[in-house]
Amino acid sequence: MRHVHLGLAIGLTAIGWGHIAFAQAPAPLPSAAPVPEQMPFNIPIGQSIDLAKAKELGAAAEAEAAKRHWKMAISIVDPSGELVYFEKMDDTQFASIQIAQAKARTAARFRRPTSAFYDAIETGHPSVAVTDPTLVGIPGGIPLIENGKLIGGIGCSGGAALQDAVICKAGADKLQ
Repeated sequence: MRHVHLGLAIGLTAIGWGHIAFAQAPAPLPSAAPVPEQMPFNIPIGQSIDLAKAKELGAAAEAEAAKRHWKMAISIVDPSGELVYFEKMDDTQFASIQIAQAKARTAARFRRPTSAFYDAIETGHPSVAVTDPTLVGIPGGIPLIENGKLIGGIGCSGGAALQDAVICKAGADKLQ
């Protein structure tokens, strides 16, 4: 009887380990994915945003957040992702300080909205998340483009990701 229990335990353990190994298998890469002819997000880098313009964009983002009664941290960076301007509205959660800066940095360095990474992850491309340990793959970061050139990025945090994106857009739209 003891051998039956031992055999059953070993068998169940093997099934369990087999299931774990199966669950950890990476998703196959798309074998028939077309190779893009053009480089995606190939935005030329322009002159870095200056403090005066960063303050103007930050004020537009803050005004939109205040109008909606949303508490936000607003960060604006240069094309390399270095901080130019930062503001945290009263009573904004403290975690949003770093998140807003990371969203702005991601948008500037990768020349695309952070929502592009979110979309990639959500559609089955989790490898995007390990591209760069500082990458933020949630909405709320937008590259700042003026005259067709990247001048920086804006990142907002404090609400739900889509709220953050609305506030960033209000700031970025000041460039139009």
